[in-house]
Amino acid sequence: MRTPTRARKRLFIPFALIASAALALTACGSGDPSGDVAGAAAGSDAVPTTDVVSGIKENPAAVKLLPPGTGKVTLAVTVGGTPPGTTYLSDGKTLTGQDVDFANAVAKALGIGLETEQASFEAILPALDSGKYDVGAANFGVTEERRKTIDFVTYINDGQGFAAREDSDLSEVTDLAQLCGLKVATGAGTTFEATLEENRHRCTDAGKKAYEVQTYSETGALWSSLQQGRSDVVMSTINGLRYAVAHQQGLKFLNEFHRLDVGFALKKGSKLAPALQAAVNGLIADGTYDRILKKWGTTESAIARSEISPPELKD
Repeated sequence: MRTPTRARKRLFIPFALIASAALALTACGSGDPSGDVAGAAAGSDAVPTTDVVSGIKENPAAVKLLPPGTGKVTLAVTVGGTPPGTTYLSDGKTLTGQDVDFANAVAKALGIGLETEQASFEAILPALDSGKYDVGAANFGVTEERRKTIDFVTYINDGQGFAAREDSDLSEVTDLAQLCGLKVATGAGTTFEATLEENRHRCTDAGKKAYEVQTYSETGALWSSLQQGRSDVVMSTINGLRYAVAHQQGLKFLNEFHRLDVGFALKKGSKLAPALQAAVNGLIADGTYDRILKKWGTTESAIARSEISPPELKD
């Protein structure tokens, strides 16, 4: 579901700039298959390639919950350019990322095929409702608004955070009114965009200049806007921000702002949800889940068990 907004500035960046930014953010290092993202703290640009999926066995209890005749599902992902989100390996065609690993792991546990297609973040949720895709995996946060039309099967806890250039006066953002007068870059169609738009009035209510919301469909373009001074602060996923700051010079992570459960997105009432939930819980029980999180450096995002469309987390 694409969130309606007002007074939004949509930015279009030349393809060459997007491509160069994405390439810079996804450069592969040695390709050591035993490596993980622990090197991020030391500034390594290697995308982790540890195989955490091939050894997964079918989960009979989860398989029984599949709708009769389910042999494969169509998965929609957004290729954002910055791990742990979905990106390409150096061959330019192999998709990787935390969402990809979780989707592949669940498919293996269910013994079904996975047909993966790329789509923009803001296009996936409406396409689920139309039946174009069976499942969406693009770090979709579970919100009350989305729960009205979409079902979720949770697999991590992430949320909203902020980053800025090192020369920024901001040290943390605990109140969106701190952003008054600034240019805030974020992803198009996201909970971040919705949160920013819903709270713009707080600046004008206080007699201050409202912040400007700049939305991007490409993660590479978003980070270029910050690095080049076209924006002052970025609002994005906590895990994505931490990774980007560890891999780009001159940036700093400000703080976590609001935690959200994240899940596979499905059409409301999808009969796939119970099977996906059982598969995720099986991965948690057998240790595969922890191996995926360790690979991507996101162990702080672990959940105890998967749920189907739980209420939105409140601070």
